[in-house]
Amino acid sequence: MAISANEKPLGKVFSTDYQFIIPAFQRAYSWRVEHMLQLVDDLRDASEHPDHPYFLGSLILVGDGDPNNRVFQVIDGQQRLTSLTIIIAILRAMETDHDLADNLNALILEEGNRLFGRAAEPRLTLRERDAAFFRDYVQEGNLEGLFDLRDTDLESNAQRNIMQNTKAAYDALSSLTQDERRYFASYLVSNVLMIIVTTNDLAGAHRIFDVMNMRGMPLTPSDVLKAKAISAIDIADREYYGRRWDNAVDPLGDNIETFFNDLLLSISPKKSHRMILDGFQSKAFDAYLEKNTAVEFINNILVPYATAWNIINQPHAYDLPQEVTEWLVRLDDFPTTEWKSVAIWALVNIGKVGVIGAVPPAAPATPAATAAPTPAASASDGIPQPPRNGRHSGARHSHTPQTITFRQKDQEQLVKVLRALERVTGVDNLGKASSSQRRQRVVQILKDLDHGRKLKKSTGFSISDEDRKTALVRLRGEMQVNDTMKKLLLLRANDVMNGSPVVRPRSINVVRILPERIGPNSSFVTWPEATRDHWTDRIGNMVLSAANEQQMAKLDSFGPRAERITEAPRSRRFPLTAELTSMTDMTPDVLERRQEQIVHLLAEYWQIRFDADNVDLTAVSDETLTRGSRRAVQGSKRITIMQVIDAGLLVPGEKLVWKRPRLGQEWFATVTNDGKLQLEDGSVHASPTAAAKAASGKSAGAALNVWRRVSNGQKLSDVWQTYRLNTLK
Repeated sequence: MAISANEKPLGKVFSTDYQFIIPAFQRAYSWRVEHMLQLVDDLRDASEHPDHPYFLGSLILVGDGDPNNRVFQVIDGQQRLTSLTIIIAILRAMETDHDLADNLNALILEEGNRLFGRAAEPRLTLRERDAAFFRDYVQEGNLEGLFDLRDTDLESNAQRNIMQNTKAAYDALSSLTQDERRYFASYLVSNVLMIIVTTNDLAGAHRIFDVMNMRGMPLTPSDVLKAKAISAIDIADREYYGRRWDNAVDPLGDNIETFFNDLLLSISPKKSHRMILDGFQSKAFDAYLEKNTAVEFINNILVPYATAWNIINQPHAYDLPQEVTEWLVRLDDFPTTEWKSVAIWALVNIGKVGVIGAVPPAAPATPAATAAPTPAASASDGIPQPPRNGRHSGARHSHTPQTITFRQKDQEQLVKVLRALERVTGVDNLGKASSSQRRQRVVQILKDLDHGRKLKKSTGFSISDEDRKTALVRLRGEMQVNDTMKKLLLLRANDVMNGSPVVRPRSINVVRILPERIGPNSSFVTWPEATRDHWTDRIGNMVLSAANEQQMAKLDSFGPRAERITEAPRSRRFPLTAELTSMTDMTPDVLERRQEQIVHLLAEYWQIRFDADNVDLTAVSDETLTRGSRRAVQGSKRITIMQVIDAGLLVPGEKLVWKRPRLGQEWFATVTNDGKLQLEDGSVHASPTAAAKAASGKSAGAALNVWRRVSNGQKLSDVWQTYRLNTLK
């Protein structure tokens, strides 16, 4: 078995040297939105330090041993290769310079070359079921068609992940300026490195994968930091403080790296990237040891902050004051994590958690910072420990929870900080602030707290009118957020409506009242198509239920759906869900009322209803809210015909055609004054997809590609892309 390993930049990975094939025995593309956004954030963070290459792990490939054959099966690395292809495709779609767009295109698709006997082909081919979908929509550059798809157009979870991850990454990268995107693309191809391991033996490749991922126990960054700290302590005290270090970090489990990243931001609030050895050791640990001792680091930094980090991640595993628990649980609802650096700072510096000499938890006292080892100390050395079988989100555990107490004044201030933190985190998540923007806010909050500024005077905790408007536009429109945020929004609205936090069941789902797909006997079939299309993905059409969408897939009338949604008692705990039990029918007017109700509940809860001039923003049109806004970019949001007309890119009365020469079929549509498409039979449809479906009688997911202008043959997808690019300028 021949093995080779080479370090290469992405510009060489996505080159003529390799054609990657995902074999049938591999799992499908399974990365979710959080994984994609983490990759985008990590790459953007790394790009801020151009002098340091960013290592993105290894690829394990199997070839046939022929040095002239560049086709390789991917044994390890599919998720990263697919996600990187999506990122490059987005950068290509956003690029207005044709030469640069061609350069990016060459990373995804290789042009045919007859001299070398090469046919045009993608550099990465997914498994058979999803290969055509990935090529048609991502690799061939039909992102507009992808953004226009409905969930019912997707045939697999992998396709759903591709669509959702592409939209999420597009939204994240759309916040960059053109120059920033070009710099990011340049860094990506030149400074992001991968180790490519190749072999000619499939069984050998799996053994390599096994060895690299499953065997051995290399030193972790925490081990390196511990060794450096303990070596700086007197020999007589090393055993004690070594045990104290272990008792602090062992409960973190596999989250040690995440903890140190959060700790770095908490004690050194700067916009730095997330690399422990280059980040924490050089920017915090070494700097601390220049002025303090290693013992003081363990006692005053490591132990308190590790304790606080455990608390915020398992609040129900500790006996905390109810208000503190409630706000920590609310914060943990968010899909983003920047807030954790502020929360652990507050628990340590305001709540005095784990701080020597503060109000102690129910645990043995900790020795002073310079004290000698205490043989009689408990196994945890006074460090509050979560129960071993403690579970998050209110699960019961057999051990008595560790009691954490606060002075009354400290508790009141801690709750104020957590409440303010939850508010800005909610507004930023709803407004789709980028990771960089969220970290920038956290840095400012920490600086304000360090300087003792009152919350009302903290710029970090302030919400601007632009923040309010952006959040409300997102809330009132189609829910272009992940499932976690949809659930969070409904949890908050139900809590406010209930007057106190609703006791949450172990499992709860977000389901639609009006389903995406209906049959001829559905109670919703009489609704105009445009009305159904309008409401499907809006928050007013969503409720919390113990049931899930899969269980209700065959229920397409209101009565059976409402009965299934409210069947379980735990579903009826939520007021907005329980309302359905008293309804015999669902109408667009009822959905409108629910929409307004939820928007008002959340606007009041996060205090974004009124601007600085006391104008009620919930009563203002979306057009007014977005006028002049720097953050009101289109992102991946579905584009309407009316938006394109208003931009002057389509003209009412203009003719469109869809030709299928092989089948001898041809359909025509006319653009109407009110932003719809009218077919020759007189029927009017709200979107190109709906018009294509009505014309052919079948689902037409690529509708933007099939409709063309009669005048010049231009595809609607090109028109839509022009509109979207204009919003990025």
